[in-house]
Amino acid sequence: MRLLPLFALTGLALLTACQTPPPVTVPPPPPIQVPQGPPPTPKIALVLGGGAARGFAHVGVIRTLEQEKIPINMIVGTSVGSLIGAIYASDPSSFDLEWTAFQLQKDDLFDFGVFNALTGMGFAKGDKLEAWVKGHVKTANIEQLKIPFAAVATDLNWGEEVVLDHGTVARAIRASAAIPGVFQPVQYQGKILVDGGVVDNIPIAVAKARGADLVIAVDISANLGNTDIHNLVDVTLQATNIMFARNVAHSKKKADVLITPAGIGDVGMLDFTQKKRCMQACIVATEQALPAIRAAIAAWQKAHTPQAPVAR
Repeated sequence: MRLLPLFALTGLALLTACQTPPPVTVPPPPPIQVPQGPPPTPKIALVLGGGAARGFAHVGVIRTLEQEKIPINMIVGTSVGSLIGAIYASDPSSFDLEWTAFQLQKDDLFDFGVFNALTGMGFAKGDKLEAWVKGHVKTANIEQLKIPFAAVATDLNWGEEVVLDHGTVARAIRASAAIPGVFQPVQYQGKILVDGGVVDNIPIAVAKARGADLVIAVDISANLGNTDIHNLVDVTLQATNIMFARNVAHSKKKADVLITPAGIGDVGMLDFTQKKRCMQACIVATEQALPAIRAAIAAWQKAHTPQAPVAR
């Protein structure tokens, strides 16, 4: 009788041993993230600061970016930066831009006259500057330029920044480059305007507000030293140079890449004899900045490239 429970227990153990164990669930491998199609392209803005004759350095920046196939999708300029920027925005050819810049002389822009200072609000009226732009920028209106463009000026009455992104190219440049005390203020779009460098000599925020993803900014205001001051025009220009340099100290930090050419700090604001030197200095500075520019583009593309899961 005792054998029956023993046999029952043995049979139960054998029956249990013969049952198939439940399958082990193995989670699928994580999907591989692969990009779909070509990476997106950032909208790159070139912001060109003021600095009078030093502005020929901007030509070197544009020449290098063009040669290296770095796209320029927008140009924002203050003072001489608006002049160089508009010429290129009208005809995106660095060769033609360089040729035009080498032909440009001080007397083409400055119509100085003692009578102007006595009866007006500046030594130069600005008529020559506007006429020169009309003769060399074939596109009449900003809206028609081949590259989106904006010039920055200052409202003399209220001290506000004024962005000129429509209307006459020549008048916008004249207003943006109207150095206080040197050029007479410009009546335009219902305002009295002077040089944009009074409020922001490197208008990076303007480019960002207009949709730029990356900003390459050029600062030519370095080195305030000047011992060659002999008359009222020299005093005005030096005071302006100081003002320009001081107000970029904060704004230039907003640039994704900042280009600052070395060795042109002693170029006078009306010294048109140093064009080649200024251009070459900015060619070198831009070449040095190329790794930073390409890194900024690559980082933006990585951050904005959509990823699609693909099973292993």
